[in-house]
This record gives sequence, structure tokens and C-alpha cells, in this order.
Amino acid sequence: MYTIKEASARSGVGAPLIRAWERRYGVVRPARTTSGYRLYDDATIDVLVTMRALIESGWTASQAARAISAGEVPVEARDAEGRSRAAESLPEAARSAATEHRARTIARFVAAAQSTSPADTEAALDAIFAAGSFEAIVDDLLMPATAALGDAWAAGTLSVAAEHAASAAVGRRLAAVYQAAGVPARPTVLVGLPPGARHELGTLAFAAALRRRGVGVLYLGSDVTVEGWIDVAARTRARAAVVAVVVPADRDGAAAVIAALRALAVPIVAVGGAAAGPQLAPTNGLLVLPGNVVEAAAIIARAVGPRG
Repeated sequence: MYTIKEASARSGVGAPLIRAWERRYGVVRPARTTSGYRLYDDATIDVLVTMRALIESGWTASQAARAISAGEVPVEARDAEGRSRAAESLPEAARSAATEHRARTIARFVAAAQSTSPADTEAALDAIFAAGSFEAIVDDLLMPATAALGDAWAAGTLSVAAEHAASAAVGRRLAAVYQAAGVPARPTVLVGLPPGARHELGTLAFAAALRRRGVGVLYLGSDVTVEGWIDVAARTRARAAVVAVVVPADRDGAAAVIAALRALAVPIVAVGGAAAGPQLAPTNGLLVLPGNVVEAAAIIARAVGPRG
């Protein structure tokens, strides 16, 4: 039997979300100690992992809970990495419904941005964040929704001002997630953008995901000078630095930051973002992160180790 903290670590589902699923949907029913503390067995952990897998595939939490409770979706034992293959076993119609729901949720957010209605924008973001844990929605819903804003602007259906307003709303949500994850006594990982780089939503999402893994993160923000990176790295003695490279124009600035961090002998230097790639790693030792926020956070968390 496991405490809720242990169940959270084994399932990858945050403790507050576990309690919410229990309270709202009854999908898990933990035992209780004489003192009233929740206890979870392996079968319950499998249910949590299956719920997480379904939500990550595009289901809402209520849809996933109903399907599990009705026996429409098999609760499968975790694999060696703690994952469930439940989503892969869904009927084609169910997968199609989940995909359509995801598309509608993203379209709702873009439509709210086009309307320039703060209330509609916040309601659309509420729907995105209510679809599951931060780890469940960040790569499947939130980041695609922000990308859809850029697509709408490029298509001429969204003004620059409206795109900035909606992006700012996303930024406020991400900042709240980052702050709620806890302020470290001492930062272990520095995360930020190079000089001149300003597209920071994905970088802030990564910083929040990493902090939620218990890693001490200091988010530096956008357009950080080389001198600024070095000053903070020297003062904090951080074990790792992650430089975001979002567009090709960011590469020259990122290369300068990387060279300076290496000269300072920062143990782990990594790059991530859509424009990161081998061209920034002419020598061994530079870690290039995948585009998936949750996967990238897991890689850095493993790299810095327990002291992170």
C-alpha cells in the first residue's frame, strides 16, 4: 500500500489531481488508515495511470472516468516505464471522438482570441486546464493551442494585438503553475532565452514542468544577455543551464550563451526549442532536448539527479 505522495510518484499524477478524481468521479477509492490518511494499492495505481494515458490521448477527465467505470476501457498494468497502453487499445470511434474534442477545444481558444473577449479567452483556457494534469495537457492541448494562435495570425484571421493578448493570458497561467510548484531554496537549473529571443511560452512551460518534478529551477525569461547568463550561473553555481532556441534567428545568440556557459564550466548545458539542433553542438557535451515539454523535463530531471 502506498501513501498519496508515493501514488503520485508511481502514477505521474499530482496528488491534488488524484484527490479531485476521487471526489468528482469516484474513479479511485483508496483505503484509509485509522488516522484518515489515504492508502493506494497497485490496482489503484494502474487506474490512475490509465486515466492519465486516456487524458494525454485527448479525452477529458470525465470521459475517461466514465469509460473506466463502465469497463469500456481496460485498466492495464504499467510497463517498465510506468506507462499504460490503454489509449492504444481504444476503438477507432473512441479515438476519433477524442481527436475531435481536442480540435474543438483548440478552435474554441483561437475563436476566443479572435473575439478579443477576456472572459471568453479565460473560459477557453479554463477548459484546457480542466482537461487533466499540467503534464497531461501541456503538450497535447496548451502548446498546440498557442501554435494555433500563430497560424491564425499568419492566415490573417488574428491581429497582432489579439495574438499578444491571448498569449499574455497563457503566460499568466504558466507563471501561476511555475510559482505554485514551489520556490527552491537554491536553484539547480537555469532556464531562459538568449539575447534577442522573445518567444517564451514554451520555455516557461518547460520551466514549470521541471519545477513540478521537484527540481530547483530559476527561470530567467526572454532576451537574456550573455553577461546576464554568466552572472547568474556564477552566483548560483547551477548544475545545469537550458537555453531555448525557438526560431532560427535565436541561434547566434544561443551559440554565444552556450560558449560562455561552457567556459564557466557549467556541468550540464542543454538546448531545446523548435530551432535547436545539431548545428549548435559542434563538439560533444551539449544536450539537445526533444520538443515534447514533459519528456524534456524528465531528461533534465534525470540528468541533475537526486540533488536536483
